[in-house]
Amino acid sequence: MVKLCVGAEEIGDLEAWQKRLMRSYPQPVHHTRMVPKRVDELLDGGSIFWVIKGLIQVRQKITDIRVMADRNGRKACELVLDPEIILVEPTLKRPFQGWRYLKPAEAPTDIKRDGKSEEIPPSLHAKLKEAMVW
Repeated sequence: MVKLCVGAEEIGDLEAWQKRLMRSYPQPVHHTRMVPKRVDELLDGGSIFWVIKGLIQVRQKITDIRVMADRNGRKACELVLDPEIILVEPTLKRPFQGWRYLKPAEAPTDIKRDGKSEEIPPSLHAKLKEAMVW
């Protein structure tokens, strides 16, 4: 699943938002109005890939999907996420609303935290990758 991280300027914003959430919840959660139809696929090793500033930059494993009612009594969804935020190859993603399914073959690969990749800003990393220099 791919989702815009609205309001985040960088990965640290997502991390700070989730740390605040975990004061009230044991794990980070994300609420959405639509309930995924592919629940079994998402729970079988699926992740949410976060788009920050037009780039897919990180992912988190989805550990549970709970159907619930929102404040107005309408059906809603709570995605329960693993607290670990995993860096992925920065990948350009055009704006969209809501969330979209991401085919496993199209998912960006994880970046190992060796210190080298983290020094390059994600936007530069994506441009180098697009120019086939990286």
